[in-house]
Amino acid sequence: MTLTWAQLRALKCGELEGAADGWGKASNRADAGRDRIETQLLNGLRDTQHGEAAKAAVGRLRQMSRNLSYVYTECGLLRTTLNSMAHELRAQQRALREALDDAEALKFTVHGDGSVTYPAAGEGLIDGGPLPGGTATVGATAPGLHAPSGLVAPNPNVAKAQDIADRVAKAVRTAAEIDWRYARILRKLKAEEGLKVPNSTWQDAAGDAAAVRDAARGYLKDAIPRDATPAERKAWWSALTDEQREEYLAVYPDQIGNLDGIPALVRDAANRDNIQLLMGKLEGRDDAKSETQLAALREIDRQLRVGSKPGEPPMYLLGVSDEGNGRAIVSYGNPDTSKNVSAYVPGLNTSLDEEFAKNDLKRAHDTAIGTRIHDSSSASIVWLGYDAPQFLDGVDSLAVMGDERAEKGGRAFNGFMDGLSATNDNDDPHLTAIGHSYGSRTVGAATQQGGGIPGVDDIVLVGSPGVGVDRAEDLGVGSDHIFVGAAEHDVVTKLPSGREGTAGIVGTIAAGPVVGYVAGDIADQGDDDLWFGKDPASEGFGARRFPVDEGPRLLSGGRITLDAHSQYFDPERDASSANSIALIAAGKPERVKVEEYR
Repeated sequence: MTLTWAQLRALKCGELEGAADGWGKASNRADAGRDRIETQLLNGLRDTQHGEAAKAAVGRLRQMSRNLSYVYTECGLLRTTLNSMAHELRAQQRALREALDDAEALKFTVHGDGSVTYPAAGEGLIDGGPLPGGTATVGATAPGLHAPSGLVAPNPNVAKAQDIADRVAKAVRTAAEIDWRYARILRKLKAEEGLKVPNSTWQDAAGDAAAVRDAARGYLKDAIPRDATPAERKAWWSALTDEQREEYLAVYPDQIGNLDGIPALVRDAANRDNIQLLMGKLEGRDDAKSETQLAALREIDRQLRVGSKPGEPPMYLLGVSDEGNGRAIVSYGNPDTSKNVSAYVPGLNTSLDEEFAKNDLKRAHDTAIGTRIHDSSSASIVWLGYDAPQFLDGVDSLAVMGDERAEKGGRAFNGFMDGLSATNDNDDPHLTAIGHSYGSRTVGAATQQGGGIPGVDDIVLVGSPGVGVDRAEDLGVGSDHIFVGAAEHDVVTKLPSGREGTAGIVGTIAAGPVVGYVAGDIADQGDDDLWFGKDPASEGFGARRFPVDEGPRLLSGGRITLDAHSQYFDPERDASSANSIALIAAGKPERVKVEEYR
């Protein structure tokens, strides 16, 4: 049906907004139901019921929670779609009304087809009488001086009438386009029949979110302060109304969830929805990278749904993305309410895969458990916010030899830590940066940018190949606040120095860790330089070295093992190291034992 200007004028945009409010309430109810399942029903069942019936009930509740997550997302998208549609149509109503008001003021008549009749006006050049009136039609050109002699002048109302006709037509045409565009989006926002939301439906939901985001850009004004400081972003979020926040969460969960300066509870809520959309997006792909990241996301999602055991810190998803090798930031404990917050940066060969989702998350979890023994107001984070070098990734393996990824990662880590400082509720929170492997080089790079790592009081370096500086005091928090753990059999802590050539590290990449380890030992006998500068465990560096288990030898049990590089956080395999890290993260570094430099 063709839209007329009379229909556009009579349109009640408030009814669209009322419908949007209704979908918003449905979205909020779904969110409340999901939260009740996750925080009350599931925990109650796990704690009090056992057996096959309890397992079956838990499975059904998890499915219901997943379904409610979908309802929350789709209803939120419907609300924003209808609000955005009303916003755009109201703008065309305003343009139409202004044109009609101008016509009325000029005593013009606007007809149903959009043509505009104007009265006689002006003076004839010959007899001085008024020039005849007429009708301006849509798309016509206002007449000018038709005769070469210039003796025929146009009625001055012609151009005005033509302008009004064109404005009316433009408002109606644009409104019709808006109606058609949003009708397509609304038709797609439809779930499959049945009581189960399969993965394919989440794949569709990812496309729905993208379509609504594109359509609602004008309504939401896409005002997310991406280039602002974390403090400014926090202020922006605080100034939004509840409805605005809900709509940003529905349409931009990926951006809100990964924005430093947004409160942790909000980021977690956004990313719990974003991870579903990401999994849906990756479900439709069959390349190796997508399959690897999808497996990691499924494992993280599983852990989120299982929840924490009684007495353990809850899990918060502070960031997740398929950018580069993948991004994920997980906190055990609320970093906004905790007085002590540590952030661990993983290194060499870390990416968003199942190993990260199991092992690296466990390291942060172990640190959280250990830290809370010394101070219950503690949170521990694993921060995969950059592309760490990959050990067996063709020519990209050589990235481990350079500083570029550390420098880029250091800038991102600084932004994240600045965000923690901005959102923490305590007057003077105790922040600890922990760098493992190449992650220690990333932490080192962060200290050299713009006044150091925001808010950080202590720095822990474990399994480090060097941090880019030769003295602990150069890291910006004082040498007494730099702590180092280096296992005797950790090959990464014995890489040859850069000035001794690339033979050792190239040998490690090309021929395996044995060649690199031996080359490092031979080329660097008695020296205290590593690939990225002075050995952090050396006297020349000047940090505080805490005792760690020496770890398995490189050749152990008839096989090559790098386990000595990965057990610093494990309270079972290296209790001394894990407890030292926990003490530092809990703000009690004075209780850490020290050992001799190497």
